[in-house]
Amino acid sequence: MYRTKIKELNQWRLSNHRKPLIFLGARQVGKTYLLREFGRTEYKQVAYVNFERPGAPKNLFEVDFNADRIFTVLNAYCNIKIEAENTLIIFDEIQAAPKGITSLKYLYEDSPQYHIIAAGSLLGVGIHPGEWFPVGKVDFMKLYPMSFYEFLLAMDETGIAELLEKKDLTNLNFFNKKLINYLRYYLYIGGMPEAVQNFVVNRDWQNVRKIQNQIITSYQNYFSKHAPNEILPRINMVWESIPAQLSKENKKFIYGVIREGARAKDFEMAIQWLTDAGLLHKVYNTSKASLPLVAHQELSAFKLFHNDVGLLGAMSHLNAKTIAEENVIFTEFKGSLTEQYVFQQLIQNESLSIFYHTFSNSKYELDFLIQNSEDEIIPVEVKSGESSKSNSFRLFCQKNNPEKAIRTSLADYKEESWMTNIPLYAVNSI
Repeated sequence: MYRTKIKELNQWRLSNHRKPLIFLGARQVGKTYLLREFGRTEYKQVAYVNFERPGAPKNLFEVDFNADRIFTVLNAYCNIKIEAENTLIIFDEIQAAPKGITSLKYLYEDSPQYHIIAAGSLLGVGIHPGEWFPVGKVDFMKLYPMSFYEFLLAMDETGIAELLEKKDLTNLNFFNKKLINYLRYYLYIGGMPEAVQNFVVNRDWQNVRKIQNQIITSYQNYFSKHAPNEILPRINMVWESIPAQLSKENKKFIYGVIREGARAKDFEMAIQWLTDAGLLHKVYNTSKASLPLVAHQELSAFKLFHNDVGLLGAMSHLNAKTIAEENVIFTEFKGSLTEQYVFQQLIQNESLSIFYHTFSNSKYELDFLIQNSEDEIIPVEVKSGESSKSNSFRLFCQKNNPEKAIRTSLADYKEESWMTNIPLYAVNSI
């Protein structure tokens, strides 16, 4: 299945300033598959090492950081002759190799001609005792679950996907019903590659749900294996509270939903663990709509989004029959799936800074307030249907008069004097 990150990987490969690349992402979002496919198509050979596998040379970097010795061991382990320009070296699950991350500094300084990618989960790429991070000596890249655009490509809708990539909103209107149908599919299936691939082959909703539940179970096992024992129960409590948190009318994270009387200090480490692992994402409230938005963020007020809308639906026990009911899936759980979907598409664009906004002394809340690379502040209102009524959105625009204002809903693309309606399926055009 095609992933758009392949373009960035090729840019890294061809760069004259290439450094070892740390490739980050939550577990099971497709990091290993993508890197091996990248190596297969763009290099003569791949030297692949998964340091979590039995027999892997986990102590490879503990002896010293001598590049000649390291590559000699890799030659033997991978049973190939590593050639700098023709070989992609993949250190998978590098967190399992002590001093593995530190070694990237010395490999870059002593042998910059080699193409090296180190992969691991966001939490897993941790620093072992006595180890330090090679600041300035590595490049970074993140992989997220498949976007709606990638989902369309997997469904063999290349023509419509091309219009979406070009942001040709006018011509996309001709395919509105078809795209909304695919969007219903995506809200249920999500972007985890295994679930998408299974649906492409089998068209079986129950198989998809089985795979999603297996992924959720594997995450929980991951907690038990890697999380500190003292916060493990709280990690599980935070994780299990996410469907309830996002199905509230006001989606601000409330500690009392986890447990009556719960306080921030009791759960902040658990939340940090889950966000470091890339399984949850924090979006802070910003008290003021002025540049830079980060200067006005309120660290005590935030929403927690899941890493995948399909997994959120599985945790919420969303029934597959909602797919067949006209647009019911968009309003399930007070539109939490729709808002999760929009966030999941926005985060793919790493040039965006994403916040939400609560009006002072008011019950009104703006779903998202984003700052782009051109320092434009753009309010984004998410509607779960075709209704255009939105007091908070209109009030924000009247008060702040933004140059751009976006409402995203099931309605067709339409420009008005004070805002633009962008269909939910084209959120990537923001």
